[in-house]
Amino acid sequence: MTVAKGLKSLAESSPNFSNQALENAINDIKAIDKDDGHQFILSQFSVDTAIHDNTVLTTSQKNDVLETLYAEQPHLHVGRYLNDVVRHTNTILDGSIVPVDPADNPVAHTFLEILQNVQTLQGLVPEVLGVPSSEKSRAVNDHLGTLNNIFTTTEDSAEPVFTRLKRIMQLIDSTSRANTVSGLNLAITNVAVGNNNLTTFLANLTDDSTDFQQSLDNMVTLAANKYATLNTRISEIAGDPTTDLVAIREQITTQVALENSNLTGILTYVDTLSSNLSYSALAEDSEIRQLMANVAQDSNWQTYFNDYETNQANLNPLYTTGTDSDKSSIIDQVLADSGLPDVTDATDFAAVAEKAKRDNRINTATFDKSTVEQIIEKSCQQLGITTANRTISAVSGSLLGNMNQHDRDEIARSLDLNESADTIS
Repeated sequence: MTVAKGLKSLAESSPNFSNQALENAINDIKAIDKDDGHQFILSQFSVDTAIHDNTVLTTSQKNDVLETLYAEQPHLHVGRYLNDVVRHTNTILDGSIVPVDPADNPVAHTFLEILQNVQTLQGLVPEVLGVPSSEKSRAVNDHLGTLNNIFTTTEDSAEPVFTRLKRIMQLIDSTSRANTVSGLNLAITNVAVGNNNLTTFLANLTDDSTDFQQSLDNMVTLAANKYATLNTRISEIAGDPTTDLVAIREQITTQVALENSNLTGILTYVDTLSSNLSYSALAEDSEIRQLMANVAQDSNWQTYFNDYETNQANLNPLYTTGTDSDKSSIIDQVLADSGLPDVTDATDFAAVAEKAKRDNRINTATFDKSTVEQIIEKSCQQLGITTANRTISAVSGSLLGNMNQHDRDEIARSLDLNESADTIS
């Protein structure tokens, strides 16, 4: 039921969805760089933005520049991968992350539709695949974690990824200012100068610029070559923060890649699960069920529809249990409801013999011409119960115990069949 309180106010206003919380957290990291020569963060943001926004370079040229820069110590390109996160979240908010397909998805998606599809999967995945959506990397944060503060908060005592990144950038800044690592100041300056020179070069390109490719390549190479020395100097800081920087970049880029993969294909995934659930519902019709088994070429589909009737017959809500102790109590209850054990006195040989005739494991072909004692003995022989050098009372007791246990085992088997038929596989 929808909560009514506040609904009118909600309807009369706009949510103004944005990634402002993400940008605020990134700005907090950028603020460490006071642009006074002790950091390189701002120059990275600037050059990355200059490359993406340039109107003279072709897409191919932009990609070449980005690839050349990023190939050198990618974990140090903080501005690049944080800008990528912002751009990624913008495509979620405007819906453009979901590809427009003239045939299947001709109309651009919206953020609302993305949310609705993600919510749909939270129910579909457990219903169709039998596991929580998180086990299929389809939980809410597997689609929208970058917007949901996944980098600034944690569910345990672990340090959030952006907090770790900020701490390391502060460490680099303080180490540079204290001048305790030889050459760190110069390495930072050289990287910043290389980035800034490339930014200025790109800003001066005009539509009528010609023959700039060699100059561009030289500027990019000069900027990229500065990162190896910077990485060496940072690695000389106590504890070698480059190891953590590699892990941080990996965590961030992996999250973005997961969300991108999930959201670009979300329509297909939702449609596949929904369609398969609809197909399974057709199995209620015996003729359609046979048709499905005949036309499906996948063995899993054939098995599902061919075995449907058997598995349906095994379903019994009375046999649904949660634990082994529940199963034991249900067996006792079913036995009692069925009037079992129907024979409890092993010395009542006639009753034991009659029960043996009803046991589906025993061949009763010759029992009509046999005495009660002979029936008991023949039954024991068939069931592998020792009769030699034993009294009829002892033999009858062993046979009755075996048959009563068989009654329990049959009910337990029915419980197992019900559990199997009711378990998604």
